[in-house]
Amino acid sequence: MYAGALAAVVSLLVVVRHTRDEEESGRQELVASGMVGRRASLTAALLTAGVANAVPAVLVAVGLAGQGAAGALAFGLGLAGVGMVLATLAAIVAQFTESARLARGLTAALLGAAFVLRAAGDSASDDGSSVLTWVSPLGWLENLRSFADERWWVLLLFAGAAVVQGAVAYVLAGRRDVGMSFLPARPGPALGRLGTAGALAWRLQRGSVVGWSIGFFLAGVVYGGLTDGVADLVGDNENAREVFQRMGGQSGITDAFLASMVGMLGLIAALYIVASTLRLHGEETSMRAEPVLANAVGRLRWAAGHLLIAFAGAALIMLLAGLGFAVGYGKEVGPVLGACLVQLPAIWVIGGMAVLLYGALPRAAMAAWAVAGAVLLIGWVGPALDAPQAVLDLSPFGHLPKLPGGGMEWGPVLVLSALAATLVGVGLAGLRRRDMTT
Repeated sequence: MYAGALAAVVSLLVVVRHTRDEEESGRQELVASGMVGRRASLTAALLTAGVANAVPAVLVAVGLAGQGAAGALAFGLGLAGVGMVLATLAAIVAQFTESARLARGLTAALLGAAFVLRAAGDSASDDGSSVLTWVSPLGWLENLRSFADERWWVLLLFAGAAVVQGAVAYVLAGRRDVGMSFLPARPGPALGRLGTAGALAWRLQRGSVVGWSIGFFLAGVVYGGLTDGVADLVGDNENAREVFQRMGGQSGITDAFLASMVGMLGLIAALYIVASTLRLHGEETSMRAEPVLANAVGRLRWAAGHLLIAFAGAALIMLLAGLGFAVGYGKEVGPVLGACLVQLPAIWVIGGMAVLLYGALPRAAMAAWAVAGAVLLIGWVGPALDAPQAVLDLSPFGHLPKLPGGGMEWGPVLVLSALAATLVGVGLAGLRRRDMTT
């Protein structure tokens, strides 16, 4: 499921980047002024998404071929299918918004809804037969049953959805002007209401904060609701039990499951803090920061508004995840809430790395995504592959106490918090000294 979700995220980012982003920046208008059809950018975006899904599909199929050629092929094709369904869905959403940020947010929200529907369907039925599972493309990936008597006909669902959605996107793209959308942005108020740089930062990022908050709360509710039955779900599967214990600690299976799910949400929260922090880079490279800084606004005050939203927002979404676990599980509210909040120092370290790269090495700022991706890979894949502890320790999450169930260790928490503060300080010092837009 998580591999499918990652393929979907990559696909939606690729499509929005090469459609709505290009129009918003004005580059698409330059391209369209030549002998280029109005659907050419959409075609290029979908072809790029196709390559971005085909290459991992081949690598996955080859890598897993030793476990069974049919299952490996089914799994690879299923991942590519999920990616293309979300790619064509993003192509449709991009026709209805004038903002690339809003297009990404809406498509990500639809992906989140698909994930929740699949999880709710699995809670209602243990054989994937629930209607809720079947209405989600992530549920189709599950019901493809790779390595378990494959259902090849499920691939037709992916192909059909991608073709239909792609056709809709092409029709819509041919009926609007470049740079416009079917749902144009509302005009702002006649008089400005933003008196500070922090207020402007909140105005720019409030939609993202609300979306992530709702998603984490719902995820907490879903995973909390699954906790009571985790022992039955794992059953006698020692491999699954060992993976949970490597992710969540050597406590009972219920506490290990809770700890592993909380840790997983912490890893995802690292993506939020990177995206929120790099909004500074986006404002600078798009030249929107220049008129703000031309007024009586210092660089540190301008950056502080965005960083407050990034770091405090991470705390907010983890707090809401803990409350969601409390609602779904209904037991051990305090320990679960503490387990969510103890993830913050590691999340802040990743955010600190983003600040450091942006402030001191602005041309390498986007490498913060590589850092977050590497941490995500270590946290998700490392335990499943029984990676050496030295590899797991490369991630700041590998040093956190395994709560609930394990003992609280303040040493690593304080060290990581100090490291995060140091990284932020060095990054802001670099921002203060360097030239902007360089």
